[in-house]
Amino acid sequence: METKQFKAESKRLLEMMIHSIYTHKEIFLRELISNASDAIDKLYFKSLTDDKVGLNKDDFAIWITADEDNRILKIADNGIGMTAEELENNLGTIANSGSFKFKSENKLEEDNQIIGQFGVGFYSAFMVAKKVTVISKAYGSDKAYQWQSEGVDGYSITEADKKNAGTEIILELLDDTDDENYSDFLDQYRIKSLVKKYSDYIRFPIKMEVTHSRPKEVPEEEKDENKAPEYEDYIEIETLNSMVPLWKKNKSELKEEDYKHFYTEKFFDYNEPLRYAHVKNEGNANYNALLYIPSKAPFDYYSKEYEKGLQLYSNGVLIMDKCADLLPDYFSFVKGLVDSEDLSLNISRELLQHDRQLKVIAKSIEKTISNELKKMLKNDREKYEEFWKAFGLQLKYGIYSDYGMNKEKLQDLLLFTSSKENKLVTLDEYVTGMREEQKYIYYATGESISRIEQLPQTELVKENGFEILYLTDNIDEFAIKTLNKYNDKEFKSVSADDLGLENTEKKEEIKAKEEENSDMLKALADSLSGKVSKVILSQRLKSHPVCLTSEGEISLEMEKVLNAMPTDQKIKAQRVLEINPEHQIFDKLKAINDSGDKEKLGKYAELLYDQALLIEGLSIENPAEFSNLICELM
Repeated sequence: METKQFKAESKRLLEMMIHSIYTHKEIFLRELISNASDAIDKLYFKSLTDDKVGLNKDDFAIWITADEDNRILKIADNGIGMTAEELENNLGTIANSGSFKFKSENKLEEDNQIIGQFGVGFYSAFMVAKKVTVISKAYGSDKAYQWQSEGVDGYSITEADKKNAGTEIILELLDDTDDENYSDFLDQYRIKSLVKKYSDYIRFPIKMEVTHSRPKEVPEEEKDENKAPEYEDYIEIETLNSMVPLWKKNKSELKEEDYKHFYTEKFFDYNEPLRYAHVKNEGNANYNALLYIPSKAPFDYYSKEYEKGLQLYSNGVLIMDKCADLLPDYFSFVKGLVDSEDLSLNISRELLQHDRQLKVIAKSIEKTISNELKKMLKNDREKYEEFWKAFGLQLKYGIYSDYGMNKEKLQDLLLFTSSKENKLVTLDEYVTGMREEQKYIYYATGESISRIEQLPQTELVKENGFEILYLTDNIDEFAIKTLNKYNDKEFKSVSADDLGLENTEKKEEIKAKEEENSDMLKALADSLSGKVSKVILSQRLKSHPVCLTSEGEISLEMEKVLNAMPTDQKIKAQRVLEINPEHQIFDKLKAINDSGDKEKLGKYAELLYDQALLIEGLSIENPAEFSNLICELM
């Protein structure tokens, strides 16, 4: 028997493919089943125009046989088969795809789904087998041929005996090692799970003889209650795949319950999804998709362990369980799948990341998700607010990340709690409800809504009857500063220098008081040197004696967030201590200053500063000193 050599480039490709293209060895079964499906597709296509074929769709099948004793795994089909020349061309030359040639020659459209167009999938068999034998008989031929190879050393082609058209692939599995248990691929439960995982939607039945166990039947007179029942094995032919994917059915055939049941079963979620979309897209990107918005965030969603991505199929065959490239980070909560005939089945994870068609699909998917969220926001507010509680944080991260590149896409999906009626509002709803004289979108930050409502800085805005957005998440102010404006309305913190609300007459009055008490304000600032940049008289305070505000881009809340991060660099906002000139404390400070007791004035400065820190939810440096000061000054 003559051994033929692979071409040099084919030998190198075979070595590279076995060791690097496929991440998991289990992929080999998917590849061989897909090739078998292709072969059946070709003969089925021929049967549509040739009555001599004598077969209809129900006659076709793929058979898997596992022989544990001899370590043999067989995958057989009754498809179109191969001649000796085709065995030479298709299996002797790596990456020469017979499927691609067949599809091109016959100008097949999408209804004839030839899967394997990349031409290397067959050789994945060598990841698990030390010898691969292919016995094939082409439809219409009198002769059958055998192709056999033990890997890169070459192959042989000889005549063989085979009754009917089709192909049988026989794998003699590698011996088990400490690292790899190849015997696992002979276990019937393992085979069933792999077919379910990768090939469940192959449109021809995948069959296997499965051994089951049952209690032996015992004649009534021989039954003994004290004796354990004996069991016997029996063989049952099972169809391992469901064949028809839900996403390829017409929407008119399906009910809401079908979609929800598919979601809970497929994605192991006890909770029904909030919303789903069944997409059939044609044009620049041809694909079917099922997209789901979960009702609850997974326990690890906001952790490094969470892995985003949609399942990616090529004509019903799973390519990747979680294709991260199909979802932007801000929509990483979406679960579902995409099935496209435009993607090659055998393409590797590395190559897939650079696939142009994948990027086109991803862009279309992103638009679909955005539209579904907007529909939910408009038509089912209650459900959207439920979604927001689970995943709103992710959308706000999306605003802030990538230097704000995606803010226009996401800004209309944002919700914030409003000071009016304490309910969630969109930015559009806020701006639409603004009074004519209102210049800014006001916001206040804090650990909780109750803490924000007690902030002294909110008094002036509330007195003017203006709405305030309450920001309670760490990311909120960063996202707002990234947005900067919405519908040409600038965002303004209630702690900002100029709120656009100050009365001109009052402003002049306070300015005069500051000039009159400049020495006292300077003495207070000197006492707090290194803690505040200045001490001023406040235009915003009404009932509270004191508050802290900041100058520059870093606010007090941002300072807290940044300093909570595990870095050596500590950020400090430029703090400003504001004193209410209408409060009794101001008169007290004036009296102390007039008495010339600079030491006592300094103690009041420390006390007022610590009070302002506590109001802001910031820790004070020396609690014991703070307590002693209160007792001393009382």
